Amino acid sequence: MPAFSQTHETTIAAPPATVHALIADFHEWIKWSPWEGLDPDLKRTYEGEGVGARYTWAGNKKAGEGAMTFAGITPGEIKVDLQFLKPFKAENDITFALTPAGEGTHVAWTMSGNRNIVFAVLGKLFFDKAIGKDFEKGLASLKAAAEKG
Repeated sequence: MPAFSQTHETTIAAPPATVHALIADFHEWIKWSPWEGLDPDLKRTYEGEGVGARYTWAGNKKAGEGAMTFAGITPGEIKVDLQFLKPFKAENDITFALTPAGEGTHVAWTMSGNRNIVFAVLGKLFFDKAIGKDFEKGLASLKAAAEKG
């Protein structure tokens, strides 16, 4: 199965601890996730804290259904195991790398995984652009939330 990886980056005028707090707690994702608002009736479930904490969602066709689990949390990196159930099944790895940048924080958001041959072709044609737009929207919202304090 072909591997893929996509990274989007921004610099946020807020200390790494502020940015980290918004990413390392699934409850905070509602403030910046690009997928918030896709379904006003989205059903969310939160379990645990820190490494092993899990967030599940189920919504309309736009929001889909899936789960995320924190696989690793350090001051400079947050790793998430992402599992999509609907509209299609997929498992991906998410990494947020946080690096001090002057008085701010450089954030690199990467999603990687493997795709079957059909999804590899569709990814090049459609998914990668859509994911890229979502990541850019999410980073802009993360930036706004962190800079607002």
